[in-house]
Amino acid sequence: MGKVTFDVDNCKGCGLCVLACPKKILQISQDVINKKGHHPAEITDESACIGCASCATMCPDCIITVERE
Repeated sequence: MGKVTFDVDNCKGCGLCVLACPKKILQISQDVINKKGHHPAEITDESACIGCASCATMCPDCIITVERE
């Protein structure tokens, strides 16, 4: 199981992490707009996260942190 955190204010909403997630539990938020005017990525079901860090590896801006429990 993993814990995923995002630096929401610096996410540009490119969606690369969403494509990289093997569990398909990431999405681009439709409700939140960060200080740069982008819709940031968010996790939909943290309990389903396997802690693989594919999302963090794929992120070009290094805004994702994955911690394994």
